[in-house]
Amino acid sequence: MIRMSTLKEQTLVGNCKLTADGRTPQQQQIELHQRLQPMVAQQQQNFQGELRPKLAEIGVNLLEYFQLNRRQRIYCQTYFTEQILPQLTPLESEQHLSHISNLSFNIGAIIVNFAQSEVRFVSLEIPQTLPRFINLTAYSESVEGDRLLWNGVAIEQVVAANLAVIFPDWEIREYCFFRVTRNADFSVQEAEADDLLLAIQQQLAKRHCQGFAIRLEISSSASDLLRQTLAEHLDLPAANIYRIDGFLALGDLMTLMALSLPDHEYTPWQPVVPRRLKKIAGVAMPSEFSSQTDFFAVIRRGDLLIHRPYESFADSVELFLAQAAADADVLAIKMTLYRTYCASCDSPIIQSLIAAALGGKQVTVLVEIKARFDEETNIAWAKKLESAGVRVVYGLAGLKTHTKIVLVVREEADEIRRYIHLGTGNYNPKSAKLYTDLGLLSCKADLGKDLSDLFNFLTGYSQQHTYRKLLVAPINLRERLVELIQREIDWVRQGKKGKIIAKMNSLVDPDMIAALYEASQAGVEIDLIVRGICCLRPGLAGISDNIRVISIVGRYLEHSRIFYFQNGGEEAIFIGSADWMPRNLNRRVETVVPIENENLIAQLKFILETTLTDNRHAWNLEPDGTYLQRCPQDSEPERNCQQAFMNLAARENESASSDGWRH
Repeated sequence: MIRMSTLKEQTLVGNCKLTADGRTPQQQQIELHQRLQPMVAQQQQNFQGELRPKLAEIGVNLLEYFQLNRRQRIYCQTYFTEQILPQLTPLESEQHLSHISNLSFNIGAIIVNFAQSEVRFVSLEIPQTLPRFINLTAYSESVEGDRLLWNGVAIEQVVAANLAVIFPDWEIREYCFFRVTRNADFSVQEAEADDLLLAIQQQLAKRHCQGFAIRLEISSSASDLLRQTLAEHLDLPAANIYRIDGFLALGDLMTLMALSLPDHEYTPWQPVVPRRLKKIAGVAMPSEFSSQTDFFAVIRRGDLLIHRPYESFADSVELFLAQAAADADVLAIKMTLYRTYCASCDSPIIQSLIAAALGGKQVTVLVEIKARFDEETNIAWAKKLESAGVRVVYGLAGLKTHTKIVLVVREEADEIRRYIHLGTGNYNPKSAKLYTDLGLLSCKADLGKDLSDLFNFLTGYSQQHTYRKLLVAPINLRERLVELIQREIDWVRQGKKGKIIAKMNSLVDPDMIAALYEASQAGVEIDLIVRGICCLRPGLAGISDNIRVISIVGRYLEHSRIFYFQNGGEEAIFIGSADWMPRNLNRRVETVVPIENENLIAQLKFILETTLTDNRHAWNLEPDGTYLQRCPQDSEPERNCQQAFMNLAARENESASSDGWRH
């Protein structure tokens, strides 16, 4: 919806500019489809041949319509008549085909009226208000000895079985299931938009059905006539048509995650309260905060590093904002919000910001309403915050604000003190339980002043280009990262050891990759932990011999960014919000902070070292771009880094020792 649509758009306007690897947009599209078609086919084979039978073994059965017993069919017909039929609208207009909703589920059919010698192509969009799978467990007959936890059938099969009811005077010659993927990207000419909020809302209305088609997924059983009819009206070449031998939209199987299958689930994990915050976390309500449960006093004793989901987001970041909102000495709160939470959910962070504003504090929140696919949610929260008296800023023209920062300004005995939180992940309680992220809580004066300057930059009242400690994109982050890499090269040339360890989500930027290649050729040892896209090729003779790349794919989505430079023994280590991609370094406001507390440096080094030794969920990137999963060798213990971090957090939680962090 984004990457491929950008390439198609470039092709349509005749853009022939070559990428770093020498391909035109059109060549990239062709080669991508050549790679993707077999992957999609393999995905179906994995589900049909492996997962579906294994689900059946434990009593979870996704049935075909022809497998239904009499009671199940009667229920499906009743469900169709009462729940589905009133919501269906068959359409035959060619104009309608060109505006089929993005990612909607559809049935296309050729129907014939012999009396009038008439043949028509019609389509039915299955409303997204209906569930994808109909639960038939109550109407199933369990065979003795067999387990039965859930039986269900896909809704499109129920609709297809009742097409004669929808078209009573027509013969159904054939039908197929199909789904259209559309361009979901949009650009707003911010410099020309008088009201950015209105401009975004207008574009959102178009995303659902007005973006040009990128891909057609269609049942492999569809005839050439049906397939060509759809492709023609959607203006799609053959390469963009994916013939699916199985269920379309396998992502809908996430519905089954709601089933209770204790024997096949992860052992529940309850994030622990960071030890230094235990007394504060025991407070029931913000109104009960006292000097004995003072979050600010804890921070004054030393910086804190929160490692979630192993440590609790609710008992750290959320509690920090709750106390700031309730504390009479707090004068102002400033914060950025990129991805928050669903618009209808009760977000504790939003509630704290509202409470602070209603309590007379100056609250300023930058809500990034250009955060892709979260625009509507963020607009809803922005309006709610504004109605409570919060100053809401929508970001800078031409830049997305991706940094994750909080600044709390507090009046204390003899000074105004700034408290900060700077993190690698969004202020989102849902992803805080699923993503690995890091956050720094500090009251260091330099960091506080830097964040004040950064917020002035974000609200448009400053052209700040220098910072005391922070690395800020697009101001100085790229330049400083290259300098840090070059410094390791210089150490090697002086006869000392050079070492870089970098953990991130994506490594795409050509200039950063070139800098790493240069460092490798100079003799710098480089370990990269890149969870997602990595355009660097490790282990190439004479180019990247000294670079190793792994990806961790485990229980949690690896999201934290950590950058380590050995620096001749005077180690430099950073955390922040930026991946090494052109968009992060050039087109987003990002923040990376140096960690200078020895205790916290030890924590971060432990995280990196433990991750690099994983032999259970780590995948090695090979020189040819393929990945090989690590497996424990004979007599070698299994090392699962995420489990190791959970075990450590549990031990630390049970320990009676005080503030210090221990290996």
